[in-house]
Amino acid sequence: MGITERKEKQKTELRRMILDASMKLFVEQGFENVSIRKIADLIDYSPTTVYLYFKDKDDILFNLHELGFQKMAEYNEGLWDIKNPLLRLHKMGENYIKFGVSHPEFYDLMFIQRAPMQSIEKMVDCEWKSGDVALGRLKDTIREGMDKELIVKGDVDAVSMAIWSMVHGLVSLSIRDRFNKLVPPDAVLPMMTQALNWLLETIDLTLKP
Repeated sequence: MGITERKEKQKTELRRMILDASMKLFVEQGFENVSIRKIADLIDYSPTTVYLYFKDKDDILFNLHELGFQKMAEYNEGLWDIKNPLLRLHKMGENYIKFGVSHPEFYDLMFIQRAPMQSIEKMVDCEWKSGDVALGRLKDTIREGMDKELIVKGDVDAVSMAIWSMVHGLVSLSIRDRFNKLVPPDAVLPMMTQALNWLLETIDLTLKP
């Protein structure tokens, strides 16, 4: 490995160290209580070093947010080859649940904590492409199902919101250990998948007046 390649590898590793340390502190102390100095102290570097990679704490949070969406997208690789939109919708729900249960820290950052969205709103000319793509995939699948008369026609945005809220509720309750009151820990994920399948098979996907 040449000098240039070695330096690039070191930069990549240090950037990942900063993100990992930031995630740890955000989870343990909350976004508001974490400072660049705390992040730097955790990885034994100076705050100046952290600022070489990220302009501020909001920038770190945004990059963690984006990393979470990249991880979630990996669960859906090959999903768009499924021709039947209903089957694809079921699989999207299952993958969403698996991601949330497997990566609760990222899920909390992406879909529960207020700080990420507040940070994104403050960033100038910030395009939240990852979030838009994820939501767009859901809406496209529902719209396709309606076009093929596999889903009762209705307001795509409203139906998307209903389905997203449903799986979000399942994941949120799970990562807060609420389902342990109902089933043993090793049965939570299978039960969540069963609940998802039952709901998607029986829900009336019509926007009621």
